[in-house]
Amino acid sequence: MRAVLADLSTPRYLWTAAAGKVKQDAGWGPGGLMRLTDMPEPQLPRDGWVRIKPELAGMCGSDVGLAHAKNSFVMSAFYAEPKAIPGHEVVGVIVDGQREGERVVLDPILSCAHRGFSPCRTCREGRPYACERFDEAGVTGCHAPGQGFSDAVGGGWGESLVAHESQCIPIGSVPSARAVLAEPASIGLHAALQWKRTGDRVVVIGPGTIGLLVTASLRMLHPDLDIAMVSPGQFGADRAREAGASRILPTGAAAIEALAASDGGRVVRPRMTKLPILEQGVDAVFDCVGSPDTIDLSLHLLRPGAMLVLVGAAGKQTVDWSLVWSRELTVQGTINSGPEPALGGRRTMEQVAEWLADPAYLVDGLVTHQYDLDEWTLGMDTASAGPKAQAVKVTLRPNQDVPLV
Repeated sequence: MRAVLADLSTPRYLWTAAAGKVKQDAGWGPGGLMRLTDMPEPQLPRDGWVRIKPELAGMCGSDVGLAHAKNSFVMSAFYAEPKAIPGHEVVGVIVDGQREGERVVLDPILSCAHRGFSPCRTCREGRPYACERFDEAGVTGCHAPGQGFSDAVGGGWGESLVAHESQCIPIGSVPSARAVLAEPASIGLHAALQWKRTGDRVVVIGPGTIGLLVTASLRMLHPDLDIAMVSPGQFGADRAREAGASRILPTGAAAIEALAASDGGRVVRPRMTKLPILEQGVDAVFDCVGSPDTIDLSLHLLRPGAMLVLVGAAGKQTVDWSLVWSRELTVQGTINSGPEPALGGRRTMEQVAEWLADPAYLVDGLVTHQYDLDEWTLGMDTASAGPKAQAVKVTLRPNQDVPLV
């Protein structure tokens, strides 16, 4: 089969990081860590596994970060594969195994149950999305969290991949451009559910795919909630309104001033700092960027006792955390998706599969670009450019013989 293969060896990664300082496309250009190649199809590990031919596969921010060699070295402990086929956002058709011919979306997380292990403590506690054995292959051959991070089980940027039946969520006749959002949408819902509603005002920072899907989930969960989106430009602001944002805020200190002017609340100005503090601030902030500036802004926007949900990419950050102590804030990290007590134990992907069939779930238009597998480098250019290319979610179509819906 043909697939985009990532060489994750340390020398290749370091070369790409260095070359990326002078070449935007170093990760997918000559000598980079990604290339399109012919390779054997992944094998079915045992009974209960199926083969999927992807219909569409998304280009995630983590995939783009990998191509630019900007992912956290700390996380390499869990993403231990030397080679990987990217693509964990997948809608496709089962072509081998039980349920052959069924159209499904992929829950890409391989936990203890899939690897053939007795459940670890985290899996027993109902959080398989944070399994303690992501680096241990078991029967899967996969030394990583799941599909899209390994060549043993494959990923959506290839012509086929293998998955356990339990990872395959039926998607029916949901249009391809909505169905391919199932995985990031499940992450957005998981993030939204971290906040147990304590008020009427929240802020979402970052109108990328995840920020827009967090917004859409919050709107489905809380139809009357005031959701403000911090957006640096008009393109993101327009997408945020389409996803259900109530209003748009400027970036930086201007966001604090704007909220104080519209909603009331004192602006308290510390000495020798860039940002003022908003007294009578908001009830939660969902930071879907995760940079030092956005984390800092989040802390300055929150009222005492409020929650910061960190949904942005992991990384090394330098932030003054003083307000966490002095205002007794809760900082909640969130990753992946899975069973939720608030959903009666159902997985968030099962819930969003239902939402995707409902026009009230405001995600139309998030898929802005589609490329054939041969055009994957154009996809990388577009996904890397983001709003400059009028791009939100960029997708690949690996199989021309699999019809789109």
